[in-house]
Amino acid sequence: MFRSTGVWAAVAAVAVASSAMAFGTVGKMGQNFEHERITRHALGCKAGGLPQGLCFESDSLDEIAGKPPTWRGIFWGAVGAPDNPARLLMTSSIAHCDNGDFVDSPGYPNTREKAQGQLIACRAEMDRNLNRAVEDAAALLDDRGRIKNSEIPTIISCTYVKVRGPTARAKCNVLEDLGLVLHAAQDFYSHSNWVDHQSIAALSLENPRGLNNTGRAEWLNLRRDQPFPDGLITGCFDILSNVSTDAGCPGHVKHYYLNKDKGQIDPTIGKGSTPRGQIDDNFKKAVEAAIEDSKDKFYTFKERLEAKYGPAKAALLVCAITHDNPVKTCRAS
Repeated sequence: MFRSTGVWAAVAAVAVASSAMAFGTVGKMGQNFEHERITRHALGCKAGGLPQGLCFESDSLDEIAGKPPTWRGIFWGAVGAPDNPARLLMTSSIAHCDNGDFVDSPGYPNTREKAQGQLIACRAEMDRNLNRAVEDAAALLDDRGRIKNSEIPTIISCTYVKVRGPTARAKCNVLEDLGLVLHAAQDFYSHSNWVDHQSIAALSLENPRGLNNTGRAEWLNLRRDQPFPDGLITGCFDILSNVSTDAGCPGHVKHYYLNKDKGQIDPTIGKGSTPRGQIDDNFKKAVEAAIEDSKDKFYTFKERLEAKYGPAKAALLVCAITHDNPVKTCRAS
């Protein structure tokens, strides 16, 4: 995470790219901590979140969701890390489920196969990162099956800025893996036409077809292979494609016209502030689907822990990941 009070200068330098790339991560440039708020609704212990015993306690929730900046700067959190300029993931299609654009029209500058391939690759990356979280969780326990306090972040928080190294604490590695999964899954609903109504105007590159679904996409269920949803697309993204001119992604369905990245989530989910997010309840449906899917991703993670390590050890690992002082509060059954 950035720790200097001059962080906003760095953020401003990349605001054109980062503010358009995903559900918001910061509280500037029209963003309102959307990724953080979605993650808190999904994984926290308040009503509507995970049940007691599985939900993230306060400090652990801060680690995965992030929190508003203090005088020391932004605390990105694991879910926000892909939007951190230091991670160099802002233009990664697989980190944000971008560039899955296609219109069945002569001369369209992308093929159906390439468009679907981008989204299939994004889904596959979620699966890989979820498996990596399962593998990394093993380092939380010692040879006798006890939680290792040295692998739990305490006074010094996780950073999520650099590629992991041998000195990273195991809980930080697991949370980083899960953050990458959640970020991509949440962006899927913001960047795609899964939940959308289009406007009443004629269909066009600026007004592509919406699929008008409600709730999470079964295609993103990582428990089994799924057929690709008919008509599913996301917008073309490059550094210039967040403006309404044709400066970026010429001739494509652009991220600018399709994303629902920004809007009010707390205290209630309100209207979105992007062109697509302002149509009907598109933003609200995208947020609700992202919350539902984020929960399901954590349940899938728990199931994979149980399959690999057995129910008893998996329960201890989940406790270590979600509790703030697991050495004291988590016990092997």
